Amino acid sequence: MSFYTSLNGMKNAQTSLGVIAHNIANSETYGFKRSRAEFSEIVAASRLTDPRLVQGIGSRVAAVNQNFALGPVEQTGSGLDLALTGDGFFTIRSPGDGATLYTRKGSFTLAGDGYIADSSGNRLQMFPTDANGTVTSNSLIDAVIPAINAAGAEFAGVIVANDGVVNVSFADGSVEPIGSVAVAGFFAPTGLKRVGSSNWESTGLSGVASYGSPGTGQYGSLLSGALERSNVDIAEELVGLITAQRNFQANAKALDTATQISQTVINLRS
Repeated sequence: MSFYTSLNGMKNAQTSLGVIAHNIANSETYGFKRSRAEFSEIVAASRLTDPRLVQGIGSRVAAVNQNFALGPVEQTGSGLDLALTGDGFFTIRSPGDGATLYTRKGSFTLAGDGYIADSSGNRLQMFPTDANGTVTSNSLIDAVIPAINAAGAEFAGVIVANDGVVNVSFADGSVEPIGSVAVAGFFAPTGLKRVGSSNWESTGLSGVASYGSPGTGQYGSLLSGALERSNVDIAEELVGLITAQRNFQANAKALDTATQISQTVINLRS
């Protein structure tokens, strides 16, 4: 029994090492959220077992939980670099399969076809607005900037206000709002499924997304010209790395001791 108990301990320590290594590898990834491996005890007993004689048989990985604490905000100066200071997520949609993703990485650029998109081509989602920048509907639309306005003036620049309104300026000096950035919130964000590139998908554990505008409720304020960095603390991760290594070594030593005891028993002669 001790063999398998120690083996479980070694596997769990290896899982912890993998999670910590992943955190460290993404310490410079914008919008990344660190994870933490959590473990639980394994106990086997029946109704007839004396509770004073119940013996544990190791541990298992209970969960790899995500930590959605706010990371440091870095000023970049780019008008389409966006950061949220609350619990919300930017909503992006794939133009290929229409999949909806959520991200804290607000590094957007203007594509050749006028869409505001991330590096993978996923398009930023926003609410439609009227000429005054007031949201007119809760339905989501792609953020797209027209090359020319109704008067025939060419596009000159774009500014995202703190309330999420995307204002586009044209060569004739006019400024027109094209929509307002939609911010998604979740009842249980730790239930979101990571899909890579600092993106998440909603699941039954996270619940469905609720949408709102920046600066309201849980969604947090929006900062233009800034990006949220990874919330990984290198010093904390290195301490966890040492602890996980020590746990692995201790379980390996227990396994070695169990092997020596078994060998001693086998070599007993009558």
